Formats: sequence, structure tokens, C-alpha cells
Amino acid sequence: MASLVAPDHFSPTEDAAVLRKACTGWGTNEKAIIEVLGHRNAAQRKQIREAYEQLYEEDLVKRLESELTRDFEKAVYRWILDPADRDAVLANVALRKSHPDYHVIIEISSIHSADELLEVRKAYKLRYKRSLEEDVAAHTTGDIRKLLVGIVSAYRYEGEEINARLANSEADVLHDAIKDGSFNHDEVIRILSTRSKAQLRATFNRYQEDQGTSITKNLLVEHPDDFLVALRTTIRSLNDPSKYFVKVLREAIKRAGTDEDDLTRVIVTRAEKDLKEIKEEYYKKNSVSLDQAVAKDTTGHYQAFLLTLLGNNEE
Repeated sequence: MASLVAPDHFSPTEDAAVLRKACTGWGTNEKAIIEVLGHRNAAQRKQIREAYEQLYEEDLVKRLESELTRDFEKAVYRWILDPADRDAVLANVALRKSHPDYHVIIEISSIHSADELLEVRKAYKLRYKRSLEEDVAAHTTGDIRKLLVGIVSAYRYEGEEINARLANSEADVLHDAIKDGSFNHDEVIRILSTRSKAQLRATFNRYQEDQGTSITKNLLVEHPDDFLVALRTTIRSLNDPSKYFVKVLREAIKRAGTDEDDLTRVIVTRAEKDLKEIKEEYYKKNSVSLDQAVAKDTTGHYQAFLLTLLGNNEE
């Protein structure tokens, strides 16, 4: 359920010419850039980049970086990259922060399919000449490292088959660990980093049936450490990505000073995937549309670009 509105037929050379014109002369025509790139899917954007380089012997990504500024530039840059390469960049930026953004690594590792995650790891190695697993290990320590290296290295079975007996027994394992406060137990990390998403959902459902409350609620404590926050994020993103993204968006928007990084990341990475479903879930949870919330909390070309990716074509 993508929110992106892209044409079935387009001309990469014509689009390249429009973008070239938008980036030359006195000032930049941001509206033209949004009109083209905001309505092209990943395959189309790749063709436009290739056509632009052939026609003008110039890298379109670098040209746009030099023409645009601030949040709008960052959003366009992340959008124009191939999805796997974009996630490689997002992961690297998250890891290089003074306090790494663990939730970005968890999103990439938990929400992608096994093949998509493998493509991200390949893109990361190609771009940075190191493995993603290597960098995750280098920028983390202790229990966080065990969890993140486990899930970023995973290649999960994608089928919907489940083993009910296994779900029952592993729900008990998770309950015992939580009851004892052993959140970092090796078995907890093993279950979360190896089981298929269908199997995990069965386990989480069994846990809730047995305990009368969800596993994430049982992990709520007054002063959680980084590992416990990462553990809850992993479970929530594996169990129900749409609800997870709604929470990320809501927290990004409601802060004193919008968290543009989180807002941009979710809209840019999900526009071709399930952003329409996320929008529906957002409205159910907040009684306001995501389009309205974004329009209220952002301005200028950045706002126009995000609203275009959200499928809102009003000027």
C-alpha cells in the first residue's frame, strides 16, 4: 500500500532535462525538482540518474546536494538513492553519532525481508568497504552489541508456517526471562534474531494469551536502560511494523522542535512500501491525518516534498 503516485510511462531524458534546467541559471527551481522526483519510483529514479549522467557528464545526486539545503536537501538525497544504498547510508549515519541511533539499525534489520536486508549489507560493504555487521559491532558494546549483531546478521525464513508447540515453549522462555529480570538472556536474543516473523508473532500472541498482557507492556520499567529500549523496539518492529512507525512519527512530530531525521526517514523509506497503511493507522491512533500533522509541523519545500511522497498533491 504505497502512498507514492508515479506514472506508468515517463521519459528519463525529459526528466533529466527538467532537473538540469531546475539546477541552472539564477536560483534553483525546487518546485520542478519536487514535481519530477516526488512522482518517480526507485526504478524510474535510477533511470533518471543514469540519463542525467549520460547527457550532462555530471552526477545528479551531487548536483542536487550542492543546489539544495537543510532538511529538504537531506530528504531529496535519501529519496533519490537506490533503496538498499539509502539504508546503508542511514545505518552508517546512525552508527557514527556520538550516541548511536540503535532504533535505525533495528528498523533496517527487523522490518526488511531477508533478501532486502541482504541487499543492504551488500550495499553497505560496497559503499564503505566494511561489513555492516563489523561496524555495528565496532560502535556498540555488551548486550546491545549481542542483540544488534544478531538481528543485522539474520537471514530469516519468510514463510507463514508456524510451529504452535514451539511458540508455546518460547513464550514461556520469554516470560521466565522477563519475570527474572534477565532481559539480556542469550535465549531471548536467540529467539528474536533467528525466528521467522510469523513464528515470532505466534510466540508474542501466545505470551499475551498466557499472561493477559503484551510482552512490550511487561517490558515497561520506570527507568529503562539502552538495552531494554532496544529490546522493546525490536519486538515492536518485528511484531507490527505499521504501529511501530506510527509511534515513531507521532514522537517525531509532537516533540518541542520536530525530529526531522525520524520524520524524513519514515516517509522516505516507506512511501513505496506501506505508507498508505501507516497513514490509516496514524489516523486511527491520533484522530488527525498524517498529512495534516506534517503540514502543521513543517514548512517550505521540505513540507511540499514530504506531502508529495504522502500522496497529497495539493499545492
